[in-house]
Amino acid sequence: MEVEGKASNDNSLTLNLEHGQDKITPNDSYGLSSAHTIDSDSWQQVGLMLVTSFNCGWILTFSNLVMIPLGWTWGAILLLVFGLYTAYANWLLAEFHFIDGRRFIRYRDLMGFVYGKKMYHITWISQFLTLLLGNMGFILLGGKALKEINSEFSDSPLRLQYYIVATGVAYLMFSFFIPTMSAMKNWLGASAVVTIAYIVFLLIVVVKDGKSNTNKDFSVSGSKVGKVFNGFGAISAIIVTNTSGLLPEIQSTLRKPAVKNMRKALYSQYTVGVLFYYGVTILGYWAYGSMVSSYLPENLSGPRWINVLVNIIVFLQSIVSQHMFVAPIHEALDTKFLEIGKAMHSGDNLIRLFLIRVCFFTGNTFIAAAFPFMGDFVNLLGSFSLVPLTFMFPSMLFIKVKGKTARAEKKAWHWINIVFSSLLTVATTISAVRLIINNIQKYHFFANA
Repeated sequence: MEVEGKASNDNSLTLNLEHGQDKITPNDSYGLSSAHTIDSDSWQQVGLMLVTSFNCGWILTFSNLVMIPLGWTWGAILLLVFGLYTAYANWLLAEFHFIDGRRFIRYRDLMGFVYGKKMYHITWISQFLTLLLGNMGFILLGGKALKEINSEFSDSPLRLQYYIVATGVAYLMFSFFIPTMSAMKNWLGASAVVTIAYIVFLLIVVVKDGKSNTNKDFSVSGSKVGKVFNGFGAISAIIVTNTSGLLPEIQSTLRKPAVKNMRKALYSQYTVGVLFYYGVTILGYWAYGSMVSSYLPENLSGPRWINVLVNIIVFLQSIVSQHMFVAPIHEALDTKFLEIGKAMHSGDNLIRLFLIRVCFFTGNTFIAAAFPFMGDFVNLLGSFSLVPLTFMFPSMLFIKVKGKTARAEKKAWHWINIVFSSLLTVATTISAVRLIINNIQKYHFFANA
């Protein structure tokens, strides 16, 4: 592993695989050509982005998704174990931003350089499917928040699909005016303020409800087989809580030294950030037990203004936080279709940029509206692709890049990681498919009723 200063800074180079090359060789020239900004952000900015983005409204679902299937003992153990495990895996992956003096700003290019064309495409498909489905989940989240606001003032709110469309439009406009991760800089402070605000207001009511609720039930229901499958589903949710599968893309925005700065940003996420989203998860379960809703604000006893305020902030904050998770897809589309040498909002790029965003969000919003239980598909892709992206691939990189010089115990540790993550992928995927089948059956039942 060579030092960062030996990496190429020639932005005129293009990535061979992006232009149809069939074979990757050690002499291939991996450039840094991108329509998005690289090398510009401080670790404090990226750390704040990670903290606020992972504390989006999705944390309001984790009391239900994590704690109900696991209960107190296993819930606490697995939250701790997989929190530490994902922190370690991301810390390790950050090291491979440079290999033999080459810099990699995209995960797929990194895996393609080390393992060849097939791994390039596997990584590309795994990562983009996860991010696409994750964005659909965000659209559903925003629609749910808008519907909850309306239900406080109306006895017959509109169908969820109308709010999903409104959310898609809001996300579209934000991504058009703030097209890159680096451009989020001026929005992160406001996002942090509203994030803390809705968590504080939420927890005030949750603690009040928890103290007054004397009939809490913390038992884990279901058959032995059902408990096992549900437990693996909860593990998938814990992984989604802690990682994104896009660390190289985030790292590309950082100033040098990129490895050191990325690890500083990760420390922020896995200290300050985890304190918030684990805190909400645990306190929500403590307050309502096995009756905690899949969307925590539905459990709040009021007053009405807090319910409305929490949902308003969840919606507004999700507009900013969802942008980080979908930025690699925007980057790929912008790099392919825009004039890279010109400003993104220049006359030559303005219409193209708008059309790209319209096409993307139209498709995602339509699918999210058509399948209102899309969260199950997010869990499926989270298990099928996010587990390998987070745990398996970094260990594969270590063995390939450092295997010849590493000590035997280190190589053994990473082989154990590969085997374990393979088994975990299979188990969590089966659990997610089982849940999807059950919900599809329910969906058809109610549709025919």
